[in-house]
Amino acid sequence: PTESEGQLLVNQRKAFYFKIDDVNKWSMYVKNADSTLIQNAGKQIQEAIDTYVLGLYGDVASGQRIGTAYITGTVAVAVTTGVVTGTGTTFTASMTGKGIKVLGHTKYYRVKTYTSATEIVIEDDKDDEISAYTGGSITAGATYIIEANTAITVTNSTIYGYILELDRALSEAKIPKTDRSLIVSPAIASVLKKASELIPAVATAYDDIVKKGLLGQIGGFTVYQSMQVAGDNTNGYWILAAHKSWCTLAQAFTDSKIEDVVGGFGTAYKGLNVYGAKVVDGRRKAAAALFCKI
Repeated sequence: PTESEGQLLVNQRKAFYFKIDDVNKWSMYVKNADSTLIQNAGKQIQEAIDTYVLGLYGDVASGQRIGTAYITGTVAVAVTTGVVTGTGTTFTASMTGKGIKVLGHTKYYRVKTYTSATEIVIEDDKDDEISAYTGGSITAGATYIIEANTAITVTNSTIYGYILELDRALSEAKIPKTDRSLIVSPAIASVLKKASELIPAVATAYDDIVKKGLLGQIGGFTVYQSMQVAGDNTNGYWILAAHKSWCTLAQAFTDSKIEDVVGGFGTAYKGLNVYGAKVVDGRRKAAAALFCKI
């Protein structure tokens, strides 16, 4: 066993405040408005956390992103600095953060910065250590691959194949077969529902279907639908396939109060929820991502 240390910052926050005037209740059909508003506040906090966590799709291990790769031209890589000089290339700023593997490399590295259409800088795929490139020098003329540069179009007859690639990526990284989840946008969910390989959730799981967005099982993944999946159908969605060990989340209500409305008749509710999440370097391999659209 080895340890992977990182710092988790609890630097996100979501607050709510609303008040119910007792006088207004007399003119309302809904006599128990308090409970409904409290539930709505809880859902807003849940959505905020989901958006934050699903936005960590960039913390997937390099080499485990599925999409249309960029392979145009050839490159040379400078030792130590990781400066990549291209010939016949058109690098773009959107490649920053993507995985790259040049002929001669034994593993994927990560695009650190974009300089121009013919120059980028690459680094080891690590966040918890000082940035460095340890892949050595590669002479000009080498072929390469930048993973998932653009979104791949999926249909109900092709999406299962890409899900199997996500499964392969996790299995090759020796991630357990159990406790794997696939989180998809509603647009991709509509495609999945038409795929014959999807095993729909049975009627006995009604609560999970309604409350948690559970769609069913496919390719070894439990599939959930979420509006908070990063991306859109024009630029592409980032669909996460993750084992439960991928991300660590910390959250707490630092302040929560119920108090009388000053100068009136009623009750005021307020609360502050703080949270943060971290994917340590050793757990990046516990997730893969599909960059796709329909």
